[in-house]
Amino acid sequence: MAEVLAREFIYFWYYFDIQARQVAGYWILGMVLGSFISVFGKEKIQLLFAALQGKKLGLLGVFPASLIGIASPLCMYGVIPVAASFAEKGMEEDWLAAFMMSSILLNPQLLFYSAALGPAALIIRFTACFICGCAAGLCVRVFFKKRKFFNFAGFTAPENHDTDPNPALRFLKNLGRNIRATGLYFLTGVILSALFQRYVPADAMAALFGKGNRGFGLLMAATIGVPLYMCGGGTIPLLAGWLQSGMSMGSAAAFMITGPATKITNLGAVKIVLGVRDFVFYLAFAILFSLLSGFLVDYVFLT
Repeated sequence: MAEVLAREFIYFWYYFDIQARQVAGYWILGMVLGSFISVFGKEKIQLLFAALQGKKLGLLGVFPASLIGIASPLCMYGVIPVAASFAEKGMEEDWLAAFMMSSILLNPQLLFYSAALGPAALIIRFTACFICGCAAGLCVRVFFKKRKFFNFAGFTAPENHDTDPNPALRFLKNLGRNIRATGLYFLTGVILSALFQRYVPADAMAALFGKGNRGFGLLMAATIGVPLYMCGGGTIPLLAGWLQSGMSMGSAAAFMITGPATKITNLGAVKIVLGVRDFVFYLAFAILFSLLSGFLVDYVFLT
C-alpha cells in the first residue's frame, strides 16, 4: 500500500511540477504588473473614464468604456462604487454597463496570466471580453432606454489601502495583499490540473470538449465555468492542462466568459445592483454570449 501511494505521489508531483513551471512565471508577472497598475495607474484610469462624460459619443461611447473596464484593476466590489459615483454625475448607463461588464470579465492582472495559455488564447480572451462589454452596453441602450437599469443605492467608495507615503512600500504592500488573495487559488488550480492530467485520459477530454463534440462540449464548458471558477489565476493552470489534453479553443472561450461572469462573489454584487428581474437578464446574456463566442471561435479554428 505504501509503495502504491509513493508511486502515485511521484506521478502526481511530475504533473504538478510541469504545470507549475509552465504558469508560475506568468502568475508572478501578472501580480507584479497588476499591483503596479493598481498603485500607480488606478486614479489615471478612472480619470480617463470620467473624461468620456463630456464627449457626445452616443452609442460609440461603449467602445472606450469597455476598454477602460479591462484596464481597470478593481475587483467587482471596487468597480461598483466607482460606477455609482459616475452614475451620480450623469454618466450614460450603456457606458456604465460596458465598463462594468468588461471589468467583471478581465483585468490587467488576469490578462497577463492568460499569456500562459498561448498567443491565440490571449487574443481570443481579450477580444471576447471587449466585445462582450460593448454588447452589454448596446443591450442596455436598446432594451432599457425607458427606465433605469442600475440601482447603486447604498454603495459607497471602497476603502483605499494604498495610502503609504512611500511609493515603494505602497507597491510592496499591495503586492503582498495580491499574493495572499490569489496564492491559494493559484496553488489549488495547479493541483487540480495535475490531478486531471494524471487521472483523466486525454482522449476523454478531447471527446468531451474537442472538435468532434462541438455543441455539447461548448455547453459543458460554459456550465462547468459556474462552479469551477474560483479566481482568474486559479483557472489558468486548469485551462492550460485542458487545452493540452484536447479541449477546443471555443470551449475554452466559453469557459473564460461564464467563469468570471457567474463567479459567486461577483453575482452577489451584481444582483444587488440590478434587482431580480434584470439579474436574470444579465445571466441569460452572459451564457448566450459565451456560447456564441465559443461557436464562432471553433468555426474559425476548426474549419
